[in-house]
Amino acid sequence: MSEFNQLKNNVLFETANGFSYQCDLTNSIVINFVGTTSSYKVRDFLIFQRKVNSVLILEMLYDLSDQSDAQLIETTKRNFSRNLTICEIVQLRELLNGTKFTLNLYSMLHSVLSVEAV
Repeated sequence: MSEFNQLKNNVLFETANGFSYQCDLTNSIVINFVGTTSSYKVRDFLIFQRKVNSVLILEMLYDLSDQSDAQLIETTKRNFSRNLTICEIVQLRELLNGTKFTLNLYSMLHSVLSVEAV
């Protein structure tokens, strides 16, 4: 039970469809999206976030073919590989962008507070 409480304290960002947290033991970011858990080093996380943001949602919406209803989203190291619908892509974007914002905020706070302490 204390493991769950520890996890809840380390959550970086949370939505209705998933959450992310930073694992201090492995120095990685763990993403749990719709029951799929994947772990990334910071560099790999940023690459994955850019890849998801590069999906052209408007083109998928305007394309009436069946192939445009979903798109395969994979990471370079196969941490995540799923065929996602347009709605799921938007939800994953929200989770990844919120996580990146939180990491940037923590980084800025750390740099400001460490300068103040000196």
